[in-house]
Amino acid sequence: MIRRRVIVNGRVQGVGFRYSVARAAQSRGVAGWVSNRRDGTVEAVFEGEPEAVDSLIRFCREGPRGAVVDGVDVNDEEPEGLSRFAVR
Repeated sequence: MIRRRVIVNGRVQGVGFRYSVARAAQSRGVAGWVSNRRDGTVEAVFEGEPEAVDSLIRFCREGPRGAVVDGVDVNDEEPEGLSRFAVR
């Protein structure tokens, strides 16, 4: 089990980014959350198996149709044992 905090920069609000990430996380069995930030970025926390979390980070680098991702910052954190995924 690993945990990563991700900040996605670019045109990522108002394009369904959070809901696309939530669907992708649920299909991969990844727990955590995703949220819009006031600065126009999207922040997310992913907890799960390394392969599933890495796959979700790759998804964030592309984003859904309509998104323009300029960059993704990824930081390791200690897992908290989250059990579901939420859109905040």
